Amino acid sequence: MKKNKMFKQISLKPGFMKHNGGLFFKKISKNKYEFKSKISKNHLNAAGITHGGYIASLIDAGAGTSAHRAVNNAPCVTISLDLKFIGASKLGDEITGRTKILKKTNTLIFLFCELICNNKIIASASGIWKILKVKPSKLGPGG
Repeated sequence: MKKNKMFKQISLKPGFMKHNGGLFFKKISKNKYEFKSKISKNHLNAAGITHGGYIASLIDAGAGTSAHRAVNNAPCVTISLDLKFIGASKLGDEITGRTKILKKTNTLIFLFCELICNNKIIASASGIWKILKVKPSKLGPGG
């Protein structure tokens, strides 16, 4: 499959991730995706590093968009997300997420995701997404 070379902003409509600075996303292959975000002042905690809640939100949105794209844009919701915080990022850093779809069934998607910053893994997660049998929301992916 041909690789997409460019990230695209997917948080264009009002929603949680647009409010938090947006999410850039690209497909690498049939079961691999990447997303990224740049850390701004509102993403920091009192210690001056990226807040764990933002890291969790970034993984949930990026990996969730990967699940959504892996099933032809069907709406998906997070059932389970097991996060490991490994390192830190700070103001101005760019964080890149790498998602791999491990398994798809008729109703579930299993995946693994790592967040990379300055060539180091700062978080990893495994998760399960439920494929919904409803019409997509108006927010779209990354909402």
